[in-house]
Parts: sequence; C-alpha cells; structure tokens
Amino acid sequence: MKVLVVGQGGREHALLWKLKQSPSVEKIYCAPGNAGTELDGINVPIADNDVRGLVKFAREEGIDLTVVGPEVPLTLGLVDELEKAGLKAFGPSKAAAMLEGSKVFSKQIMEMSNVPTAAFKAFEHFERAQYWVNEQTDRPWVVKADGLAAGKGVLMCANKKEACEAIHRVMVTREFGVEAGANIVLEECLVGEEASILAIIDGKTIIPLEVAQDHKRAHDGDTGPNTGGMGAYCPAPLITPDIMDDILRRVLIPIVHTMNMRETPFKGVLYAGIMMTADGPQVLEFNVRFGDPETQPVLMRLKSDLAQVLLACAEGKLDTLEPLEWDPRPAVCVVMAAKGYPGSYPKGDVISGLDAAAKLSDVKVFHAGTQMKNRSVVTNGGRVLGVTALGDDIAAAKRRAYEAADLISWNGGWCRRDISDKA
Repeated sequence: MKVLVVGQGGREHALLWKLKQSPSVEKIYCAPGNAGTELDGINVPIADNDVRGLVKFAREEGIDLTVVGPEVPLTLGLVDELEKAGLKAFGPSKAAAMLEGSKVFSKQIMEMSNVPTAAFKAFEHFERAQYWVNEQTDRPWVVKADGLAAGKGVLMCANKKEACEAIHRVMVTREFGVEAGANIVLEECLVGEEASILAIIDGKTIIPLEVAQDHKRAHDGDTGPNTGGMGAYCPAPLITPDIMDDILRRVLIPIVHTMNMRETPFKGVLYAGIMMTADGPQVLEFNVRFGDPETQPVLMRLKSDLAQVLLACAEGKLDTLEPLEWDPRPAVCVVMAAKGYPGSYPKGDVISGLDAAAKLSDVKVFHAGTQMKNRSVVTNGGRVLGVTALGDDIAAAKRRAYEAADLISWNGGWCRRDISDKA
C-alpha cells in the first residue's frame, strides 16, 4: 500500500522508518519531511497545516493510509477532511483533538471522567487570574497557555509573584501565541517523577505501548527552561505492570468512555503525561499524537508491523490484532540541539559525522530539524537530531547513543549528557 506521513520532525522520521519496514508498504511519502525522511522515503513539498493540499495529494496519489504526526493538522481537522474524501487516516477527529488543542477542555474532560489530576482553575481574563492567585496562600503554581504552544506553553512557578509574571507572559505579552494565550489554566504543582503513557485507541479497543520517559528541561539534572524534549528512554522502570493496570483503569478507559458519551470518539494515539506522586499516578496533560522524542525509542523496540497496527486502528479493527511484540532490549534517544535552543537559534549549519554514526550497530539517527542543501545535511530547527540506540540494558543503550552522538557535530550543536540516568 501507499502511505503518507504528515510532518517534518523526529517523530515523523521514526514513523516513516518503522512503517517502511512493513512488507505491505510499497511506497511511502512524507509531507513536508526533512533530510532524514528524504533519505528513507519520498518528500512532498506540502506544509503539514495545508489541509486542502494534503487531501488533494492523498486523493490524486491514491494514498491508502495517511498517518498524521503533529498536533496542528489534527486540530485543524485533517483527519475529518481525509475521511470525507473517502480516505483512511490514523489520528483523531478535530473534535477529539481538543484534548490537546485546549488545556481548559482537557481538564474539564478529566474532571467529568473522574481522572486523577491536579486541582485547577481556568481563566479568560488577565486581571481575574492575577487577583485569584494573589488571594491564595503562597505556594508553587503551574501556569498553562490554553492553546497549542509547541510544547513550551507550560510555566513552572515557585510562588505567587512568579505565577503573576507567568500569567502576564501568557495573556498580555502573548509569548506563546495570540490564540494560545487567550485563556489559561492555573494548576497546583504536582511533585514526583514523570512518565509518558502512549496507547493506540480505535474508539473501543485500547492497546498501550511500552512506557517511555522524557526529559523536558534543557540542561543536565533537569535544570533550565522547558523544551519540546531533550531525550527519552524506553521502557521506564518507574511504571510497574500494576501501576500500568491502574492507569488503564483510572485514566485511559474513563477518557475513552467520556469521549464516546460526548459522541466525539477518540481514534489514534493518546499520550498521557503522568506524574507519579505520593498519592499515585496523576495526569499532567493529554496529547493526541505520538510524543517526540518518546516515539524514537518506543519504535526502536517495536517488532510488530506498525503499518498493520495503524491501518487496523483507522478501520476500527484493533480487536483483531495479535498482541504487540517488543525487543526486550531498552532504547535511549539523545536529542542534539542547535545553539540557543529553546530560544532563538541559527539555521543552515552543515552537519558532519552522520555516516560514521550510521555505521554503528543498533543505532538509528532520526532527523528532526534538518534539510538537504547542496547535497549536504544542514540544520533547520531547534531540535536537530534524535540519536537512538538499543542496548542490553539502559546503561549500555545510553553508552551506545552517546558514542554515536559524539561522532556528529556542527557549529554550536549540543545535547544533555544525563539522558536515562533516572532509570
């Protein structure tokens, strides 16, 4: 079959790489793609938010399955439009994608579903939000922009003063976008360790994937500003089988049930960011797509045919599949970033060492912010590469990932050095 992957990041390169391994996939495209997807598939120069252009291409090319990577096209209704055109797509509808598209909506659905999560208050007026915070006892807060903010619209605040400053940044300065900052969510600050729970869902059947753990802060020791993710590993020993059963029972099943009751069934992959607190697992947020960089180590370990799994999901037939098969070896992904990230950063620097890293066994270098220019791979984003490796244990996977990363360089390129140490 012909497959189209929508997006241009490390997640999309990992999806394309794994989908291409399926015997059923004859041709695979990526729109718009990056230098890595150009090497492993066929890039199509259509922006991931060009819904009309993507539907036109899928129809004219006879695409059998479209896999939507990023959140923006999902919240714009790309899956709805593909299905209206009689085409199969993996991902949630526009209505279901609001679980990520609106933090306020997501918290309200959690409340309706009795899902364990931090106490919250939603505001649409700057003055009311600041007044309410100042009336509370002084303690840490989390301020979240309501809309999509490329994974950066969450501000951790140590006290009321910082919370008021964060509210101003989101709602007045509109640092994370005009639409994203129209409303905010104020949450109590949960304390614990995070894990990423991903599950493929077709509206009635839930298939959890192996658990991963992400590293959001820019620098070693979980210091520095929040980023889109500086690395990840899979599996995460933090989540035991008993805890996973608890998350399935108290989080995933209730959310799927509530979305069905609202007549907005969830189909696609649901990502629950979980904080393991002293009171048990609590949901930080939901995403409605594969995580990035969690997808990279998760798919390195997946042995089942991903194309058949995603097609079954699109067709509502997940209950017909055999249990997923996994490589027992752990995987670690180290993100290599451009100088200045997560702030402003240069583009166009030539990357060297990719061929040497590719020769290492059990290593795959997934491209994120890259493009081909004059036959060279150059930087084209903040998070540039996701260097991913398997190993007999977490420590071995980490060593191999950094061995590969140390072969790769460009002007100002950097990475955290402690990915997976928590495990």
